[in-house]
Amino acid sequence: MTWSGFLQALYGSAVGSGIRESGVLFPWIESIHVLMATTVVGTIAIVDLRLIGYPSHRRGARQLILDLLPFTWAAFALAATTGSLLFTSNALGYAANAQFISKMVVLVLAGINMAVFHATAYQRIGQWDDALPTPLGARIAGATSLILWIVIVFLGRWIGFTMQ
Repeated sequence: MTWSGFLQALYGSAVGSGIRESGVLFPWIESIHVLMATTVVGTIAIVDLRLIGYPSHRRGARQLILDLLPFTWAAFALAATTGSLLFTSNALGYAANAQFISKMVVLVLAGINMAVFHATAYQRIGQWDDALPTPLGARIAGATSLILWIVIVFLGRWIGFTMQ
């Protein structure tokens, strides 16, 4: 099956048609998507600000990460699920939208940034957990993450203004 055929199959699926043709499903799914994306960005921003060097009240960096990570992953799973449902309602349109494509690319970059942080600076967190300023690698990862997530939010909002 070609990419175009796959997108057409998604668009024509019962799920895609149901969301597209319902007067209430799309707005409900979109609302949940936005709420979960807000939770993801909010929890990540708290950690990123700590990595950049803003102190956390009564918690070291490791404890802050451990406390927030379950909320971040649960919200991300729901945001990805609802985003996928929204995608099925207009798969061909989203796949051709420059802002949607850009958002997906920046999401991948945010994932790579997180993986690099966990493979490098996080491996030595015992040495700098409560220290301020944090090591340069942690500050770079935090600042990069914060910028990438701001761009993701911007692009996500821009998608709504550019879809036909």
